[in-house]
Amino acid sequence: MTSAVSVRGLWKRFGQQVAVAGIDLDLPAGKFIGLVGPNGAGKTTTLSMITGLLRPDSGTVSVVGHDVWQDPVDVKARIGVLPEGLRLFERLSGRELLGYTGRLRGLPGPEVDKRASQLLDVLDLAGAQHKLVVDYSTGMRKKIGLAAALLHNPEVLFLDEPFEGVDPVSAQTIRGVLERYTASGATVVFSSHVMELVESLCDWVAVMAAGRIRAHGTLAEVRGEAASLQEAFLELVGANGRAAGSDLDWLGGGAR
Repeated sequence: MTSAVSVRGLWKRFGQQVAVAGIDLDLPAGKFIGLVGPNGAGKTTTLSMITGLLRPDSGTVSVVGHDVWQDPVDVKARIGVLPEGLRLFERLSGRELLGYTGRLRGLPGPEVDKRASQLLDVLDLAGAQHKLVVDYSTGMRKKIGLAAALLHNPEVLFLDEPFEGVDPVSAQTIRGVLERYTASGATVVFSSHVMELVESLCDWVAVMAAGRIRAHGTLAEVRGEAASLQEAFLELVGANGRAAGSDLDWLGGGAR
């Protein structure tokens, strides 16, 4: 199995809090990969270190065979990133943002304009291409961020909660673009805590909890004998059978 991403001994602490506790992980190339876990599991911190946005305390990361911290320029040319809490140049229009991003990547102007037009059309943003990004909805911002991440045709695309806050129509559009992208042999790595979404999209999954990898492999391998990925996930993170609201006997029924 060829690895798109190889992680060894990755640690990150914030004061006394251990966010990522020495994980080892190989993510296969050419797959739609889900990094799943509950809130606070360490998914965003892990993706930030893999993509060179956050320096680890220790450990190594290589993307398509290149060390993220020893060869950062080459790695960043090979990846696309849609991070959590996306920050955009909001006083640019959607088309201007893509034009700026493409030229910053070193692409020729005519090629940037051609790719930008195609992405705007496919992502249903052509009608809003001259509108300022500050006036975009959440779904539109996710889509223009995805367009910017795809513009230079990266080998590996990293997405942190790409469907969060996105309406169903925009989500379906994003999904179609990502499926087309992986069908060409590229790799998508995205984080989520929505198991139904991961189960419908991914063919390879890594489950993370409390800064550690609890399971990884194909969807079938991780699901095992469980009826669904949701059930397997709850078992893996130790939440199965937890009584919700068992101490809230005062809640509801109009009681004071």
